[in-house]
This record gives sequence, structure tokens and C-alpha cells, in this order.
Amino acid sequence: MTALTDRTDDRWDDGLIARSRPQTLEFDEEQEERDGEGGDDALVRAVSGAGSDGGKVTAPPLSPEAQALRTRLEALRQLIGLSRTRILDGKSLGEAGRILDEAAARRGLSAQHTVVAIAGATGSGKSTLFNSLAGVQISETGLRRPTTAAPIACSWSDGAAGLLDRLEIPGRLRRRPRETAEAEALRGMVLVDLPDLDSAVGAHRDHVDRVLALVDAVVWVVDPEKYADAVLHEKYLRPLAGHAEVTFVVLNQVDRLPGESADLVLDDLRRLLDDDGIALGEHGEPGATVLGISALTGEGVGELRELLGQFTQEKGAATRRISADVDRAALRLRPLYVADGHPGPEIGEVARAEFEDRLAEAVGAYAAGLAAERAWRRNAGKACGTPWLRLWRWYESRRAPRSLAGLAALAAIGRTPTATELPVEEEVTARQRVEQAVRTVADEAVIGLPDPWAQAVRETAVRGADRLPEALDEIAVTLGTAVTVPHVKPPRPGWWPAAVLAQAAMTLLQIYGGLWLVGQIAGVLPPHLMPPVLLMVAGIVGGPLVEWACSIAARGPARRYGQDAERRLRQAAAGCGRARVLEPVAAELLRYREVREQYATVAKFSTTRQ
Repeated sequence: MTALTDRTDDRWDDGLIARSRPQTLEFDEEQEERDGEGGDDALVRAVSGAGSDGGKVTAPPLSPEAQALRTRLEALRQLIGLSRTRILDGKSLGEAGRILDEAAARRGLSAQHTVVAIAGATGSGKSTLFNSLAGVQISETGLRRPTTAAPIACSWSDGAAGLLDRLEIPGRLRRRPRETAEAEALRGMVLVDLPDLDSAVGAHRDHVDRVLALVDAVVWVVDPEKYADAVLHEKYLRPLAGHAEVTFVVLNQVDRLPGESADLVLDDLRRLLDDDGIALGEHGEPGATVLGISALTGEGVGELRELLGQFTQEKGAATRRISADVDRAALRLRPLYVADGHPGPEIGEVARAEFEDRLAEAVGAYAAGLAAERAWRRNAGKACGTPWLRLWRWYESRRAPRSLAGLAALAAIGRTPTATELPVEEEVTARQRVEQAVRTVADEAVIGLPDPWAQAVRETAVRGADRLPEALDEIAVTLGTAVTVPHVKPPRPGWWPAAVLAQAAMTLLQIYGGLWLVGQIAGVLPPHLMPPVLLMVAGIVGGPLVEWACSIAARGPARRYGQDAERRLRQAAAGCGRARVLEPVAAELLRYREVREQYATVAKFSTTRQ
């Protein structure tokens, strides 16, 4: 373990620690304001849109990359808010929330500094490279492993105390480089030397994982012996493949490779990185930087210093790092928002119609319509029938048995039983029909939905159908009164009075002809048999003809009356189903479409393309 103490011998008189300043680097707010003409203010306002100057100065305009990041972060925040009660995978949402928190934390810190970590395996020479870039011995090197026990920071300018506090690097491990012309090119960079990523000490690996999640960029140092190490590629490089633009991979100790061996090893290293999914920044394309160096002899270190200087002066590393983190979170969230279905799930018209048909069947709308039609025709027969037939029907009703079964049979003629009169089997069947209708429409609605949202839609449909059968029973009792209660008469058309008068005229003809004929038989009237007989025949034949004509004329109104009764019950049942099931399900689907749009913004691609 390295013994890093605040020594005061001549070794540190080279500017490593400025004697005129405190050893702990304090955050210089005014210095940031003076240097704030550009840089990574995109990240500064990515979350809240505010600068870090407390309103003292006007923030510079956002770059397109910064504006895109702010839009994506805002969409990610809304995505988490809309999904928190719907998504079962809390781990993925927690990771996305952590990214938002880290972006907000980075927003409150210096936008003029770029934090770069040097990471590598045991013996790769990262501490030697760290000292070479700083121009002075800061991090101890040696054959004893592990050499670096805790992260050590070197800042090329003031104002980075907040960033180092975020990395939990104590003041005694914060250093300054040698003041040289080369050091000026790296102004704004904060370099952090990490412990070995394959250290046998668990605390060292914890330091590496914690700091790597917070820095703006990483310089991975590999050596000819361990550049293909599985731990490096599988645990670090492959999961961070999307962070290629903030990644440097340097092959150290190339001085140990004779002839063209260094080029061969570099080519193989590029092949491995390509297998890891890391884009390489070659031919002017954005991606990871790969080069060979020797920290011991200085070969290639100048080129690396120049690349890091340009990278730092661009002041966009923090934005790119957060953007890559958002990309990674979007990839993990994809199964929660994207499935192999149509992009806009909804309840189709066919599914709605089938759902309403099943509810109408459960409430007995069709049977109620037939009963209403029969009731209308029965009422027409009573009004327009011959008096003798009506008298006979009354007599038959008086002769009917007074048993409960007989009364129930008479009451059931021409009407639909109410919900309270349904047998247990029929009531259970009606409930099953309702449940089946709800399941069918829910299955139609979840086509194309990811599993968490499909489950949420089904749960919404089940909750809505909880008291739906009872509500439908109430509708059947309330609206079915006109057809289920015998003494409730349907309305009469305008031609009924004329038919009643015609029937009364036919009856009067029969009575008049009969009395005339009786008078002749009794000798009171002169015998003229034919006229009274003709009158009686006309009345006897005319009465049924009038009744038959009325029955023909009553078919249309009766059918319309029955259809109207069926339509009222159907509409009432459909309205109840819409309010309790369809509308909540549609609201859930609308919420999914909203989060799908937010996810498309977060993932930087359109919903249609996916």
C-alpha cells in the first residue's frame, strides 16, 4: 500500500503544491464565472436549465448537443414519473433515477473542468503514466502489488474541489502538477489515478467501480501481457461500450515489444475492442482513441497529452458521458416500453362491438326486445280485437288454476324475468358472460404491449369489472320495467281509435242484426230475413277482418317498439361497460402511448421506427 503523506521536503518544491495556496483545492466560484464563456454549460442546465452562477451572469447559449441532452433528461424524468406505479422492474427505473441524480449533481459543479480517470490492471503502468502526465512523482510506483491503494487526484487548475468531493477524494490525496508550458495545455483537466481493477483487496475494486461511475472520461491502460484480460473486457469495457467517445485505450510498455510486434498487438487490441462493441475513433469518426505508449521512456506520452488537452478544451466530456449513460439506461428500459406489436395499442372497433354485444347478451337485451314486441302486439290485440274474443280470454283467465306454478306461468307469458327472478344457473352464466367479455377486450387491448404494461391493463380491466354484473342487473330491472311488468302498456299509434271504432261498428252491426232477427222471429217486426242476416254476417266477418288488418298494421310498430327497447337496454349496458372497463383501459393505453413517446425521446429514435 502506498504511503501518501503531506511531505514537505525538497521533493515537493517544484510546484507540485503551491505554497501560497491551501493544500486543499477550494471551489473558486468567481473563477468559473470568468471562464464560463462556453464549455459544458449544456450539462449545467441539462436538468434544471439554470446556470451555476446564482444569477450573477448570463449563461451562454446551449449547443445542439447540450440542448438534446437536456431534452432527453427531461423526458427521462417524465418517463420515470409516469411509469413508477406501472413498472415492476424497479431496478431498471432505479438505475435511470440514479442517472438523473448524477446529472443533477454534476450540474452543480464546475463545468470548466474535465475529470479523467486512469484505470488498469495490476502492473499495467497506470501510475507511471499518471506521474508522466503530471510531470512529477505523485503516485508511487514499484514492484510491490498493489501499489495504489486509493484514488489520487491531480488538478491542472483551481475550482475542482467540488468535483473531488463528489469523488470522495480527501484533501491529502489532491495534488498539483509541475508548472510547465506543457501543463498549460491541460488546464481544466482533473486526472485521477485509480487502484488496480483486479486488485485482491475488495476495497480497492470498490474505489474503482465508484469513481468510474462519476468521472467524465476514462483512460484504460493495458500492457502487452494483460490487454486481453477477461476481467477488463467483460466487466468494464463491454458494459461501457456506449461510452466510446469518452474512452481512451492506451497500450503501455510498447518499448518491450521488438520490431513490428507493437503494431500487431495494437491491431489485436483494436479487434478485441471491436468485439466488445466499442466504436473506434478512426478516419475522423467519433469513438474511442487507441494508441501505443511507453510511460517509462516517454514514447507516445506527448501525443496522449496533446489528445487529452484537446479533449479537455472542448469542455464537452461531461455532456457526452451523461448522454452515454442515458443511452445505456434507455437500452435497459427498452423491454419495458417496446414490444413486437403495433406502435399504438388501442381497443379496436371490432373488439368494442363484441364487448357491447356480450354485455347486451348478459343483460338480456334481445329477449327484452322480443318481449316488448309481443307486449305491443298483445296490447294491440286487446284494443282492436272482437269483444267476444276478449270476453273469452277473460273467461279463460278466470278459469286458470290459482296455484303458484300457474300464476308464475301466466306472469311469465310474454315477458323477460328480472334479475332477482333468474335461476342460480342463469345468474352464474350471466356473470361468466360478463367476465368473459372483460377478458376478451383486455386481451385485445394488450396486443403489442410489453409485459408490465399488459399486466397493468389487465388489472385495470379486472378492477372495472368487479361490480359490473350487479350494475347490469340494476339496469335490467330499471329499464326492463316496460316489458317485464304486465300492466305497463306500450304507447298506442294514431290509427288505433279508428280501428276501435271500426270494431265497435262491427259489433253494433252484429247486435243490431241479431235484435232485428229476434224481432222477426217473435213476430214483432215484419218478416224480412235477408237484411238482418246480412247485417249479422257483415259484423261477424268484419270484426275478425278488422282485427286481422290491425295485427298486420301492428307488426311494424311492434317491431320498432321492441327494437327501441332492445336498443335502450343495449346502450345502457354498453355505457356501463364503457364507464367501468373501456374508458379506464383506454386511459391506461393513453398513458402507455405517452411514456412510449417519452422513451422515444430518451432513446433518440422515433416510436414508428421501432
